[in-house]
Amino acid sequence: MTAAFQFGLILNAFFFLFYGLQSQNSQLMKDEFKRFGLTDSQRKLTGNLQIAGSAGLLAGLIFPAIGFLAAAGFTAMMLVALFVRIKIKDSIVQSLPSVIFMLINAWLSVVFYNLL
Repeated sequence: MTAAFQFGLILNAFFFLFYGLQSQNSQLMKDEFKRFGLTDSQRKLTGNLQIAGSAGLLAGLIFPAIGFLAAAGFTAMMLVALFVRIKIKDSIVQSLPSVIFMLINAWLSVVFYNLL
């Protein structure tokens, strides 16, 4: 594993852990999920998946198969997030984080796949 891969993975895991915790507790995130047309149960599930996925990415440093599943899951999650953003007519700037994180996780998925 290259240093760039490890750095990207750890930074990505940190961001998803942060947003997962925010999804559980932050009023701002509660309001955002309402704006997205999603329920409190979906918000909590998303947050839990983000926290678990963060742990999965880090576990991937030792067990690449787990890292692959986590990165692929985040890729799919960010694709769905992009569709939600499009559906509610968010701007390109508002939608850009989902695209960026989708691409980062797709790259991580490919690297993890090649480690299997």
